[in-house]
Amino acid sequence: MRKTWVLLAFLPLLAAPPAAASPSLKWTVPCPDYGLTPSPTAGLECATLRVPLDYAHPDRTIELTLSRHRATPGERRGVLLMNPGGPGSPGLAMPAQLLERVGGSGLPDAYDVIGFDPRGTTYSTPVTCDMTPSQRGAVLGPYAGGPRDVAATAVTARIVAKQCGDAKTADLLPHMTTANTARDLDRIREALGERKISYYGVSYGSYLGAAYASMFPGHGDRIVLDSVLGPGGLDVVANRRFAEGFDDRFRDFAAWAAARDDTYHLGRTPAAVAAKFAELAAVRGPEFRANTWNGLYDDAMFPAVAAEWAGRARSATGPLDGDNHAALQLQVICNDSDWPEGVGAYQRAVERERLRHPMFGPAAANVNPCAFWPVERAEPPVRVGGPGPANVLLVQNRRDPATPLSGARETRAAFGNRARMVTVDAGGHGVFTRENACGNDVVLRYLRDGLFPAADGFCAAD
Repeated sequence: MRKTWVLLAFLPLLAAPPAAASPSLKWTVPCPDYGLTPSPTAGLECATLRVPLDYAHPDRTIELTLSRHRATPGERRGVLLMNPGGPGSPGLAMPAQLLERVGGSGLPDAYDVIGFDPRGTTYSTPVTCDMTPSQRGAVLGPYAGGPRDVAATAVTARIVAKQCGDAKTADLLPHMTTANTARDLDRIREALGERKISYYGVSYGSYLGAAYASMFPGHGDRIVLDSVLGPGGLDVVANRRFAEGFDDRFRDFAAWAAARDDTYHLGRTPAAVAAKFAELAAVRGPEFRANTWNGLYDDAMFPAVAAEWAGRARSATGPLDGDNHAALQLQVICNDSDWPEGVGAYQRAVERERLRHPMFGPAAANVNPCAFWPVERAEPPVRVGGPGPANVLLVQNRRDPATPLSGARETRAAFGNRARMVTVDAGGHGVFTRENACGNDVVLRYLRDGLFPAADGFCAAD
């Protein structure tokens, strides 16, 4: 397909300063494999690093596990740290995934690519809330039919919050925050012996990168934020925006399904597919709505969504979708910002969102354990933006089910002249290494070649 560019000029950047000696990391093979075969970390080397649990009282430390794919000798320009989002998602495999997806582009040749399991996750001093499988989706409440449903969800949410406060890792809980993870990034930089680091983060990883660029503006080299959260991170506003993202993205699925009505029999027009959704949701309940939303993340998931609608398949969880992932996600989200504490606030929000976004709003606005969180926030939320170099590139799909365009625009505004944003006429969650050639090239040209857009831009649909 023809590439369409609206970006007319790029600003070249100076190369990163040379690295100092790397004093403290001992790299070994093989890396941990998450119990998967084949190993997603094959070909990488790993190391561990001790960082303060509480940076205000640094005597007690926890462990981070890092992975690395080395740059090609003679072509190295620096270090690229990567984060897959979540929060709670492990990241050791990201250098291998980058090599698999864009190995011929020259990007992995230019950097020592670093992945890591963030604090609290998997191989980096994990946390727990002792959640049962049915509790692991507690961060996003089920679709509420009315105030009684919100009250019932509040009962279970209160139980989960108490479990987090009573768990064997409860002493770690207050320190699972985006601000501390950003500080960990800077400790990784120091351990690598680098004066500056480049960074790529997607989804929640965009907020982590925004926090790092705001807290350590002098230590960032080339920063890429993909599928961008608003400047408040995963707060109550972002949670409710999931319904906005559902609406934005659902039309892509509806058009896709209508074009394949002979296969799936879900409706011959997008309007008929939307009516089918309402019909099935009334029968199958909240899980059906949640599974549909999850399936909107990627076009490649559309056949599975359509098959489930048609009654021929059911969604399945992945091997890493356990208590640890869910616990850390909840802990970071609840620790990062203030959440309403009265059940009535959520009941009123549910009814407002039912009018604005009836397909998913009463789920996105429902109460979660953050309303009953057992600890007070230790420090104010990260203030995104502030002075610093013009080195923050945002890339954002127009129809993202999880991080809608409205939030990305707010983060773009918060960074002011420090940032540029390229909007892609596409749906789904994630721009880089996906189908739009223009969006991929924008990221490659920046990370690999240092070509920072001179102005915000737009990539047409392929």
